[in-house]
Amino acid sequence: MVKNYFYITFLLAFFFTVSASAQEGKQLAKTQDGTTIEGLSLYPNPVTNGKVYITSKNDLEKEIIIFDILGKKILQTHLGSRELNISELTPGIYIIKISEENASATRKLIVR
Repeated sequence: MVKNYFYITFLLAFFFTVSASAQEGKQLAKTQDGTTIEGLSLYPNPVTNGKVYITSKNDLEKEIIIFDILGKKILQTHLGSRELNISELTPGIYIIKISEENASATRKLIVR
């Protein structure tokens, strides 16, 4: 019986070590890939006044695509400034994809 506990403990320790290593590898690959937008900020979120502000470290022109929760494209535009008017969107939860040069990021956007 003690032998069984030893094997179970050993297997659990091995499983958690492998799982943690795999998660660390994914995080490193994501940050080293360079496909995320540096210094990206999306505010206010939740949006209550029909305007959302999108900034980044470089503040270059951005392509904005907004999807509903079913994946249907709701809005697509190019943004040269920081302010995006979304007053036409009905209250709900959306996914916003922001692309700047060769980098892109997705965020959850809540409209109230």
